Amino acid sequence: MRTFRCLILLTLWASQLQNSHTTPLPERTSPSTQPTAEEEQLKEDNEMERSRSKRSWMWNQFFLLEEYTGSDYQYVGKLHSDQDKGDGSLKYILSGDGAGDLFVINENTGDIQATKRLDREEKPVYILRAQAVNRITGIPVEPKSEFVIKIHDINDNEPKFTQDLYTATVPEMSEVGAFVVQVTANDADDPTYGNSARVVYSILQGQPYFSVESETGIIKTALPNMDRENREQYKVVIQAKDMGGQLGGLSGTTVVNIALSDVNDNPPRFLQSTYQLRALESSPVGSSIGKIKANDTDEGENAETEYHISEGDESNMFDIITDRDTQEGVITVKKPLDFEKKKLYTLTVEAVNSHINPRFLDLGPFKDYATIRITVDDVDEPPVFNKPAYEFEVKEDAKMSTIIGTVLAQDPDAIRSPVKYSLDRHTDMDRIFDIDSGNGSIYISKSLDRETVLWHNITVIATEISNPKQITRVPVFVKVLDINDNAPELAMLYEIFVCENAKSEQVIHTISAIDKDDSFNGLQFSFALATPAASSPNFTIKDNRDNTASILTRRNGYSRHEMSTYLLPVVISDYGYPIQSSTGTLTIRVCACDHRGNMQSCTAEALIHPTGLSTGALIAILLCIIILLVTVVLFAALRRQRKKELLIVSKEDIRDNIVSYNDEGGGEEDTQAFDIGTLRNPEAIEDSKLRRDIVPETLFFPRRNQAARDNTDVRDFINQRLNDNDMDPTAPPYDSLATYAYEGNGSVAESLSSLESVTTDGDQDYDYLSDWGPRFKKLADMYGGADSDKDS
Repeated sequence: MRTFRCLILLTLWASQLQNSHTTPLPERTSPSTQPTAEEEQLKEDNEMERSRSKRSWMWNQFFLLEEYTGSDYQYVGKLHSDQDKGDGSLKYILSGDGAGDLFVINENTGDIQATKRLDREEKPVYILRAQAVNRITGIPVEPKSEFVIKIHDINDNEPKFTQDLYTATVPEMSEVGAFVVQVTANDADDPTYGNSARVVYSILQGQPYFSVESETGIIKTALPNMDRENREQYKVVIQAKDMGGQLGGLSGTTVVNIALSDVNDNPPRFLQSTYQLRALESSPVGSSIGKIKANDTDEGENAETEYHISEGDESNMFDIITDRDTQEGVITVKKPLDFEKKKLYTLTVEAVNSHINPRFLDLGPFKDYATIRITVDDVDEPPVFNKPAYEFEVKEDAKMSTIIGTVLAQDPDAIRSPVKYSLDRHTDMDRIFDIDSGNGSIYISKSLDRETVLWHNITVIATEISNPKQITRVPVFVKVLDINDNAPELAMLYEIFVCENAKSEQVIHTISAIDKDDSFNGLQFSFALATPAASSPNFTIKDNRDNTASILTRRNGYSRHEMSTYLLPVVISDYGYPIQSSTGTLTIRVCACDHRGNMQSCTAEALIHPTGLSTGALIAILLCIIILLVTVVLFAALRRQRKKELLIVSKEDIRDNIVSYNDEGGGEEDTQAFDIGTLRNPEAIEDSKLRRDIVPETLFFPRRNQAARDNTDVRDFINQRLNDNDMDPTAPPYDSLATYAYEGNGSVAESLSSLESVTTDGDQDYDYLSDWGPRFKKLADMYGGADSDKDS
């Protein structure tokens, strides 16, 4: 049996200017065994595959330095098989990570080399497989063996911070060691090999204000009581260095911008101790008269300030509020000012922070004080009434010019300008009242009626005589007091009925009364029958002494046939002074009732005509008949009007109209424009033209007239046309205007005008037209007048 050995030779690269480290592999052997039948078959088939017993050793990992800078390939190790006789029959092959690219093997000698610079940060471990095969047949002489190449790290990466720029804040006045922010730097080198990845932190810029912990990168304050008002921003540069900070280590830096946040460590301060303000005495309540401000070097809510009046305003004349946008104190008028009463006010104002930090109370009180002097300036004020409103009473029977009250207004200024009074007539449109302009006395100018208007609301105007622009108005309420000037009346129009079967002394109704005058509690009215009816045998009245009265019967039974209606006069009196009374008449109808006293019928006609129609039904029937007749008349009129419209189909058929064409002739030389000879043209006659002023019921063709001869004069032509129209059965049964003219295409005649009649054989006599009646009067006047003008 043949045995083989695979030997990896590793050289100590450090002694050969290469720092490659390997662990030597023990020699592996296999015990002697007889060839199996399978091996014999493989031998016969020239398949050189061999089987071996289990190895008693394992490949160790190889170490290779990264970032090799030599000019030659970096030597890794040597592969050698005990089957290699040195005759070149075997060759070595390599497979796995980077085989053929990063790692190559000499197929003759088995030397393994790295062809490129390796970077551990890109790939720290490579797994490869080595094998020896027959050069000719390619059959392996032993199975593949796997080994690992680890890349040894060198310090070729500097620490890198997670952020290029850090931003942090820390409260001002913080104690030493207060946490600010933590920075972190990472090193890509192998943290398990040497100190290449061991990072320490140091501060390059920012001392003595801040410090950094070397191992954690935590930045802390290094000085106490750093004041934001003195300096707010700090720039700190932090360095991270590997190799534990030793000399030769790589480093990286970052910038940390640190800002001091504000705390309320400063009280508000007034810029001056005394402020001078002026206010007009006419300043309205709530108006601003000035502003003050206490400055606070803090910001935000730490600078919020509240203002209070601490002294000098015992009469509570002013107020001060804080403007949250500007942090100013706005002084306003709380009560009306009066120059004549007080001209100067001295106030003490306090400004205090809204949010106080107890930690800084030892720095002093967070408030400040200032004095404000307010001078009141005099203005010309309008008159002032001694009351805000007046109320007067007057009886409604008061005589005209009676004074109902007096108003009083004075000028509040020192000069005491005189005042005149007047009434606002918009509040007294009926001019019931008037006022004395000098003393303000209001008196009546018209009679009053409480029942019409109970209250009169008028306005009095007081005006300074020296300055009419200064006016003041005051309301005056006038109540009209009542007197007993109205008689009581029945409360309503009563409908009273009595049953025919009523018994004597039976109450048939209860009445009451009203009075337009003021009503008082208790008894107000008394009731009695008028003198003529006091002895009536039919009805009587009983005063119930509670402002009501009962109507009673005086006999048994009543008859509608004898008397259907009774009139009962009642006298109603009041208890006022003077006593007022009136007489109201009650109408009592006699009605038929059932045994329970329920009314059934109250008219005698109902007994005679129980089945007759009521008056309302008769009126409704009559109205329907009238409406029907009116509808028929209108329908007939519309149909008649429609027939008339059918007879007139154009504007040309309107009778006795004069049509103006406004045509101008061609002058004396225009001899073809008009020719009377047109009437003699037989071709101008239209034989079968229908009438246009009516719509014929049947189609009628008029007979064809014999054409006039060339020597037919105007008289014969007109007579013939007149005769034709008179005999025409389609002519309308009323006078109409027949048109004889005809102008056709190519006709010799162009007009019926007689302007060129002078060119005819001779003048004609048209006096015969007057004999044809009124219808030809216009034509006779035209031609006859022309002859008379010619003669003249």
